[in-house]
Amino acid sequence: MEDVQNRKDPRGVPIDHVGVGGLRCPITVYDRQNERQPTVADIALSVSLPHDFKGTHMSRFVEILNAHRGEITMTTLPAMLAQLKLRFAAESARVEVVFPYFLERTAPASGAKALMDYDCWFHGESNGGADDFVLGVRVPVTCLCPCSKAISDYGAHNQRGHVTIEVRSASDESGHPVIVWIEELVELAEQSASAPVYALLKREDERHVTMQAFDNPVFVEDVVRNVAVKLREDQRITWFNVRAENQESIHNHGAFAQVEWPHGSGTRKRSNGRQGC
Repeated sequence: MEDVQNRKDPRGVPIDHVGVGGLRCPITVYDRQNERQPTVADIALSVSLPHDFKGTHMSRFVEILNAHRGEITMTTLPAMLAQLKLRFAAESARVEVVFPYFLERTAPASGAKALMDYDCWFHGESNGGADDFVLGVRVPVTCLCPCSKAISDYGAHNQRGHVTIEVRSASDESGHPVIVWIEELVELAEQSASAPVYALLKREDERHVTMQAFDNPVFVEDVVRNVAVKLREDQRITWFNVRAENQESIHNHGAFAQVEWPHGSGTRKRSNGRQGC
């Protein structure tokens, strides 16, 4: 049968990314406490397409993903990217992986335990001879408005917010990205806000969290600066993007702030849409 995808295209327009998305697959991610955690991911695979080719062979993406199922991690991703480039004879390849990550959280006063899920993602790209890897996490937090606290006779309004952190880490001697734990980013986001969000709270826990937030008022500007200061001090981190957004409780709008470092570097990759802003 004729291979229509290999027909020549006369329009002279190269395509940066062409591939398949919405693939759901079991994967394993690194877990700081238990070493590995199984989860289910939504995956997108793509390659570049030269200007003179009409199309690409979509079935090959699924074949390659199936060959790596369950073993898609930051250390195995370079091999997968290399296989994509080889199989498609492409100059660049990209893999985007979005998944829920679960942590057991302990309530601050009662000690009650329950699982919290966090939206996480990583994407890897191989372009020419260089590989790139970015890890991202979106963390729910509580923020208490410093202005409301300062001007009110009693009380202050609280805000449910999310902190989104994306990081690029340095490479080790083998060329793989140095591990930055998801748990570290979750903890950093929570420490930078007024108080964490928990899956299970008893009355004594609600009292604790409410007073904790009251004692630690922060604007969204404070949150992103708090995160940025810590990430800049981390020798493993070569680039980061952090965004905080609060759903205002007394206004008909949200508030957000964002910091990229190095500032204005222009190195930030495409978002996978899980930033929530």
